[in-house]
Amino acid sequence: MSEIWEMSAVELARLIRARELSSREVVEACLRRIDDVNPRVNAVTAVLAEEALRAADAVDRAIAAGSATGPLCGVPMTVKENIDVAGSATTQGIVALRDAIAAQDAPHIAELRAAGAIPIGRTNMPEFGMRWHTDNDLRGATLNPWSAAHTPGASSGGDAVAVATGMAPLGMGNDGAGSLRWPAQCCGVTALRPSLGRVPLVGRDGPGQPMPFAFQLLAVHGPIARRVEDLRLALAHMCGDAGGDPWYAPALLGGPPVEHPVRVSLAIDPDGPEPDPGVAAALRQAADLLADAGYVVDERPAPALTRAGEIYFQIMSAYGRVQEEQPPVELVASEGFVRFWAEFEPHWTRAADTSAFDPMMERAEIARAWMEWMSEAPLVLAPICTSPAFAVGSDLDAGWLAGWPAALRMAVAVNLLGLPAVAVPIGVADGLPQGVQVIGPRFREDLCLDAAAAIEARVPPLTPIDPRLA
Repeated sequence: MSEIWEMSAVELARLIRARELSSREVVEACLRRIDDVNPRVNAVTAVLAEEALRAADAVDRAIAAGSATGPLCGVPMTVKENIDVAGSATTQGIVALRDAIAAQDAPHIAELRAAGAIPIGRTNMPEFGMRWHTDNDLRGATLNPWSAAHTPGASSGGDAVAVATGMAPLGMGNDGAGSLRWPAQCCGVTALRPSLGRVPLVGRDGPGQPMPFAFQLLAVHGPIARRVEDLRLALAHMCGDAGGDPWYAPALLGGPPVEHPVRVSLAIDPDGPEPDPGVAAALRQAADLLADAGYVVDERPAPALTRAGEIYFQIMSAYGRVQEEQPPVELVASEGFVRFWAEFEPHWTRAADTSAFDPMMERAEIARAWMEWMSEAPLVLAPICTSPAFAVGSDLDAGWLAGWPAALRMAVAVNLLGLPAVAVPIGVADGLPQGVQVIGPRFREDLCLDAAAAIEARVPPLTPIDPRLA
């Protein structure tokens, strides 16, 4: 039998309901795993041990009494530090926010609790989620368990590392520019970026901190896990409450049947950089695995992909701030972030290219082009990033950063268009995990999850792992 900390959320919930394990046993196993592993990787920033054990005991009492329990009964989860958890600080990785204690849970956290999930710890992120490497002055750097010399990704890097190393079976993060999918690729786990409007971003009293328009449009909350079935279970219990989000849409979790065999476009970026050999090999392997599962996969260029990246950066640049005049970055962020932004800002500006008269109008035109393209093949198989996990410090080098916007173009196009996507690991190349993403039409997470599960079923699992930092 596997160690408790190695088990999936689905398996743990089943064993707890069957009284083959108690929720306290599960929480205690994850707490021991945190004690053992976290000092080596620095992914979990605050351990909610007492609260988690009280919740676990409540689950066990309910089961003993024959009371109804939720589908996630007693399953631990971690939560990124930019998501509200009642009684815990929503720091956004900023020293000045270390005491910003949330009065209530974010809507999807409350819903997951109601389904029986138990927050066990908060997880690390870069300042404001605005870097693709997890480090800050408040918590320090998070290490990739596969290689301390390489980034764990960001901005949901803490959750990806926690899940990859067995500290929890589920992590709750968010994705405004690949921030779920990129760390999933770096750490060898799976992640779901839901459709825009699927999971509420704010509670009924609004966000604890202001949320600019760009993040309302481009960012979503989503789960990280080791198994696709766990993503599906989590999604079903984090999207039923609108909270105070005007973008929320109560769409069904499953859509109408699609024609079989399901067609998949292997997306090509004709203007993009040549993918790293490991990334290219992972894509080819994923295409072969989907074909083996009965999907029809054809190479097809994604429409208006270059312009999609440009419009993304224009919207984020123009509407990603909470006030007209920003305080100097060096007053609120770490030296590392200040260096990163100083080097990246010119490339960010260049990536926006020619300013649109109306970027939302162009976004609509690109979205229509993608709708037509996806009407022929509803799923898209694509890289998350054309590079694997980069060497720590690379994102402080101006020369290296020049190619980063193009490398991440497929990821940010998904954000721009509000589409769902599932990151799924494929294998290992040069000691680093490799993954791909499956993209679907809006509100068809079910199709993405089905295809990701078909891939997952045909490759050995990569995680959980012990840190390999020597």
